[in-house]
Amino acid sequence: MWRTRAAAACVICQSLVNSSCGIKRKSPLQNLHLVSRSLHHPYYPSAKFQRPPLRISIQQLSSLNRLPLHKTKLLNVKHGYQSHRNFWLARLASRLLRVRYLILGSAVGGGYTAKKTYEQWKDMIPDLEDYKWIVPDFIWELDELVDIEKLLKALPDADDLAKLMPDFEKIGESLASLKGFLSPGSPGETAFRATDQGYDNDKQFKKGLLGELILLQQQIQQHEEEARRAAGFSSQQKRKVSDKEKIDQLQEELLRTQLKYQRMLERLEKENKELRKLVLQRDDKGIHQRKLKKSLIDMYSEVLDILSDYDASYNTQDHLPRVVVVGDQSAGKTSVLEMIAQARIFPRGSGEMMTRSPVKVTLSEGPHHVALFKDSSREFDLTKEEDLAALRNEIEIRMRNSVKEGCTVSTETISLSVKGPGLQRMVLVDLPGVISTVTSGMAPDTKETIFSISKAYMQNPNAIILCIQDGSVDAERSIVTDLVSQMDPQGKRTIFVLTKVDLAEKNVASPNRIQQIIEGKLFPMKALGYFAVVTGKGNSSESIESIKEYEEEFFQNSKLLKTSMLKAHQVTTKNLSLAVSDCFWKMVRESVEQQADAFKATRFNLETEWKNNYPRLRELDRNELFEKAKNEILDEVISLTQVTPKHWEEMLEKTLWERVSTHVIENIYLPAAQTANSGTFNTTVDIKLKQWTDKQLPNKAVEVAWETLQEEFSRFMTEKKGKEHDDIFDKLKQAVKEETIKRHKWNERAEDSLRVIQHNALEDRSISDKQQWDAAIHFMEETLQSRLKDTESVIEDMVGPDWKKRWLHWVGRTKEQNIRNETKNELEKLIKCNEDHPAYLANDEVTTVRKNLEARGVAVDPCLIKDTWHQIYRRYFLKSALSHCNLCRRGFYYYQRHFVDSELECNDIVLFWRIQRMLAITANTLRQQLTNTEVRRLEKNVKEVLEDFAEDNEKKVMLLTGKRVQLAEDLKKVREIQEKLEAFIEALHQEK
Repeated sequence: MWRTRAAAACVICQSLVNSSCGIKRKSPLQNLHLVSRSLHHPYYPSAKFQRPPLRISIQQLSSLNRLPLHKTKLLNVKHGYQSHRNFWLARLASRLLRVRYLILGSAVGGGYTAKKTYEQWKDMIPDLEDYKWIVPDFIWELDELVDIEKLLKALPDADDLAKLMPDFEKIGESLASLKGFLSPGSPGETAFRATDQGYDNDKQFKKGLLGELILLQQQIQQHEEEARRAAGFSSQQKRKVSDKEKIDQLQEELLRTQLKYQRMLERLEKENKELRKLVLQRDDKGIHQRKLKKSLIDMYSEVLDILSDYDASYNTQDHLPRVVVVGDQSAGKTSVLEMIAQARIFPRGSGEMMTRSPVKVTLSEGPHHVALFKDSSREFDLTKEEDLAALRNEIEIRMRNSVKEGCTVSTETISLSVKGPGLQRMVLVDLPGVISTVTSGMAPDTKETIFSISKAYMQNPNAIILCIQDGSVDAERSIVTDLVSQMDPQGKRTIFVLTKVDLAEKNVASPNRIQQIIEGKLFPMKALGYFAVVTGKGNSSESIESIKEYEEEFFQNSKLLKTSMLKAHQVTTKNLSLAVSDCFWKMVRESVEQQADAFKATRFNLETEWKNNYPRLRELDRNELFEKAKNEILDEVISLTQVTPKHWEEMLEKTLWERVSTHVIENIYLPAAQTANSGTFNTTVDIKLKQWTDKQLPNKAVEVAWETLQEEFSRFMTEKKGKEHDDIFDKLKQAVKEETIKRHKWNERAEDSLRVIQHNALEDRSISDKQQWDAAIHFMEETLQSRLKDTESVIEDMVGPDWKKRWLHWVGRTKEQNIRNETKNELEKLIKCNEDHPAYLANDEVTTVRKNLEARGVAVDPCLIKDTWHQIYRRYFLKSALSHCNLCRRGFYYYQRHFVDSELECNDIVLFWRIQRMLAITANTLRQQLTNTEVRRLEKNVKEVLEDFAEDNEKKVMLLTGKRVQLAEDLKKVREIQEKLEAFIEALHQEK
């Protein structure tokens, strides 16, 4: 009987179990099942039923646990198949409610899984605020280009959207119609499906690169927990491997995982760099049809360049931030800069001073890896070894040219811009390495000069000091750390970099010393951050990629990281570059507006000073003044072409005769006049004229023409033009005139053609009319009178004043003048006795004169007698020639008859006619050369000189000086700096 009852109860339980398929265990039907079992099996020997524990997670998410439990009436169960007929309602209800619980459980499980997935995504996505600059500028300008309000108005209303949405009520009815066809399953089927669905979502989420990053982070966390657990409980566990080895293994595995994670991040950055490069290339090609704006770093670099030009010695107290790279010589400064710039751009030398002047390097992002100087348009492709070698050579040449004679280093800054994908934006200044001893070949003040340059840059309160220390040498040998600690004792703007860590790890006996350096406990200085880097194996031919691989491999295997002496964020040049860039831009944002206000005040002071001192003058700087002077000089050169031909010929003829008249009188006319007859006279004249023409005359004529051109050019250049004359240009005009005259050379072929013309002119003896005859006589008289006047002046100086001057001016003669006067009187008696006396005094005549003078008590030297005779006979001859010239005025008739049947001979008149005609023809020829050729060549030389002066700033500074020029120059520079700073600040605010 009891068995029958038990069997009937079991049928009820079985039906309830079947009806509860797919429903979670905490449903009311399950409770009913448990109650029925407790009633119908009270005496069942093996039935010790206990209520299963409630699962909190299901209880929280199920809404059925809030329903009140009603008392269930037990049915009277009879034997046989009565149970199936009595519980068909329960089975029907369970089937009808199966879909409801399926949907509810799926929604709850899916919601929980989606929330968990969202949290994981949120934790793993990196903070991209610092990389906002990667997004192209046109993305942020879309709100200006696209009318958002117009698009919102074009969108459909909520009612229209509701029509497009599916009808969820019909979907529910369709699901309800299908609930009867679902077959019963196991009790955990629904939960399994929900869990499986969450697992599929999680699996789908973990596909791809982000999924790998999530798995790596989980592995890192798991390894960290294992490492902590192994470190905490290693003493309580018994293993075959020692605790220390286990910890080392875990740390190595952790480091390996971190490096793997870092490589994946680098791969992401590389992909981002390629995408950025494509975007920039499209911008370069003009796809967006907009004008590219200058980047912030380029605008900032222009301001620093202007400041450098404004004061090359860096005396201007500007406080604009820049990264100042300092370090001992051969500490690795250049290598660190090259790693940051990602190119081997600097000249290198083993133990030799290579950085001889400050080098300002502006790093910015661009589609191509190129470098260029601020004063050159040539781009050096840094991906090609040929361009890299050319760039290094150019930097070395510029450094050596900037160093003045007798010096080793220079204060002149070389400005270089480097662009490339992925470069951190900043401005760095590489300074000459600090030295402790001046070696042979260096200037004695090299050490002090380097210290002064370094202090000048580091004393800027907004300059970021990048202190480079060689890790392979003893720390006690460092010089730069003391210098940096003096400039920045609190370390608020210093970043310390330890180079050559690979050599330090090998050579240093105690690795803890490196840890002390990185922790800032060894050197007497403070810093914002400490970094350890490796910049190669010391081979100058290494590429940047190979150095990066070597650096990564070294730190991966280094005990410094394995033993936690160094932290992962303190190593590699990439982390250093990011830290320096962040610090640089932070400093720029904090200080640039203050500096703009300072320059604004300076501008106001300079403008006020100009208005007070020069109220009626324009503010022309040195370049503008040079252009104004250039135009004036060119106008004056053009004025040479306006000189009349008559004026040129008169000047040329007059100057040429002044230059050759002495030779004509002394070497041609006087010797020929001493001949006995006219035939000998003409022969002597022809020979001497031929020799003169072949050797001297053309050259003299060209010299005269060139001197005449110089005189006219100088007259136009130095002539003052009334009130408009500005004496500030006088020094410049004088320098241009001197340099032009120095460069100008007369055409060499001009002498050859001129020689032929002169020779032909002198051979012509024909005088065509009386007018030409009279002109020759007049020319001869003027020449002889001029010579006679000069001769009388010489004689007067020799013998002293005559009796009139002695009485009127109360002057007397010297002893020598008395002797010469007595000698003169004695020689005049000799000439009166013989009017046809030759030009030379015979020895017996000299003796006679000397004895006569001695008889009167005058002792005289024979040389003095001959010297006095030369001047006395010269005066006598010139007076005789003038008398003969007067007689020849009526001799043109005899000339036409070739002086036949006439005692009058006028061959000297013909000689002077030939010379006069030669002078006129030569002057005409030289004038043509001047106006047609030489003036234009002179103008060309003037333009070349002006162009050379325009490119030579030192020359302009030397030639255009004064308070007015300097004040205008300062005012222009300060205005330009202020405008550039304001534009930079505006762009900086827009980027924010």
